[in-house]
Amino acid sequence: MAVNHQLESTPVHFESCESVSQAGVLFLLPFLEQTGLFSFKDHFQEVQKGYYHITFIILFIAFMYLRRIKNPEQLKHHSPGEFGKVMGLDRVPEAKCLRKKLKEICTQQKSWQWNMDLAKKWSHHEENEFYYIDGHVQVYNGHKAKLGKKHVARQKLCLPGMQEFWVNNKEGMPYFYVTGQVNEKLIEMLETQIIPTLLKEIPSKYTQEELENDPGLPRFTLVFDREAYSPAFFQRLWDKYRIAIITYRKNVKDVWGKDDFNEFTIDIEGTETKMFLAEKTIKLDNVPMREIRRLSGDHQTSVLTTNKKLSLHTVAIHMFARWTQENFFKYMRQDYDFDRLLQYAVEQIDEDFVVVNPEYNNIAYRLKKMREKISRRMAKLYKLQEDNVKDDLDSTNKYLEKQIKVRQELDDFKDQEDQLLDARKQTPYKIKIQDMPDNIKYNKLNLESKRFQNIIKIICYRAETSFANLLSGNYKKSINEKRALVKSIINSHADIVPDYQNSTLTVKLYSQSSPRMNDAIKNICNLLNQTKTQYPGTGLILNYKITT
Repeated sequence: MAVNHQLESTPVHFESCESVSQAGVLFLLPFLEQTGLFSFKDHFQEVQKGYYHITFIILFIAFMYLRRIKNPEQLKHHSPGEFGKVMGLDRVPEAKCLRKKLKEICTQQKSWQWNMDLAKKWSHHEENEFYYIDGHVQVYNGHKAKLGKKHVARQKLCLPGMQEFWVNNKEGMPYFYVTGQVNEKLIEMLETQIIPTLLKEIPSKYTQEELENDPGLPRFTLVFDREAYSPAFFQRLWDKYRIAIITYRKNVKDVWGKDDFNEFTIDIEGTETKMFLAEKTIKLDNVPMREIRRLSGDHQTSVLTTNKKLSLHTVAIHMFARWTQENFFKYMRQDYDFDRLLQYAVEQIDEDFVVVNPEYNNIAYRLKKMREKISRRMAKLYKLQEDNVKDDLDSTNKYLEKQIKVRQELDDFKDQEDQLLDARKQTPYKIKIQDMPDNIKYNKLNLESKRFQNIIKIICYRAETSFANLLSGNYKKSINEKRALVKSIINSHADIVPDYQNSTLTVKLYSQSSPRMNDAIKNICNLLNQTKTQYPGTGLILNYKITT
């Protein structure tokens, strides 16, 4: 029936199994459900009838990522039957089958709507009013796409790739991201995509009546780094949208006196930290703002904000919490192979889209190198003249010959500089995509499949984090310890015992390496059993235990 596309749905049936590899991933199922994994049903339709239906495929992909199987090719190194025991089927799909199913899902082009629906629910549930914005370059190593080069800070290189701009909360939990077409900057992306999306899709924590009654209350606050620094832009955000900002100040030259700073004790994730902070009201480009500085030794870190409601130390907490977003990028690259593409299709960019002319950049680069050559020759000429003055008269002819040779090189280089300047004047700085030569014309990657897998990875990351937060009673300080235990649980063996008479599915996790870890899991089991989570496609209620 499956081969002939007549199978309506595959019956999920569990058998009693002992010591199933990585069956601890079932402990994450209640968190995946709570985070919104199965809300895809509101947006995606069923794929072509076969042995694997869409609910199974999406749950399977989530379990893959949680088990650190980062792409379909890595399934070749895992037993399909062993993985199938966790899913309630005799086997899971192979790489080719999974790719085919993913292609069918992604052709529906519903990932953006699904992402927006999830972001709206997450933000409303968290009552969030602070959105952290940061860019991430997805480096491209292929040859099909012709992408603009971006500076990759982690590699200290300019490499071809797609620039993603992520929107997270204070804890680093992601909401959504937008992708630039070529080389858009953060200010441009904020004004054209991120802010309109936030205003349209994600409701403000405050009602319109509250905003009207309090003229100093912002609709929400954006936190970003120096890339979007512009006092005029900050003022425009407040006047046009009632949006406040928190960011670092650029080009700080003045130094505040140490007497201006006071000591504050600030609680950061349960750890008390002492900071020396000071605040002043300043004007930059005739735009009034609050400036907060942190004193660390002799160094002063300057933070600007247009939020009039936040206290001094709260501004500092929110600004210095940007590291959570950097940690999110690092964790996702290492554990989820964040930048990998599932499909390598290429799309054309809008022909009227205006970009910086690559030929102009090429001429500017050659001009820069030519001026470096001129500077070196001038330095060499100066040294020859100095040496000639200091040396005896018998050596004068030798120095003159060398100076004449250097002057000839200088004249040639200056002629070439003039030619490059004329060429740069005649070359437009910006052109439309349609005016670019075919061999270098920019295009872009088809990012539907990338967005689809990123949404599932976001859900997995949020589910992991929610699980880790339940461990606070046993692991109060280090988030790394909590995440390490979550990964240990996922990778642990477990017994799977179905009881169809009582409609239960018992997952009995094997003992961990220390009593502390076992005690933490015991507490979690009690909490998970209260959720009465039902395994999808069955009437079985999950019951969690640990062998100790």
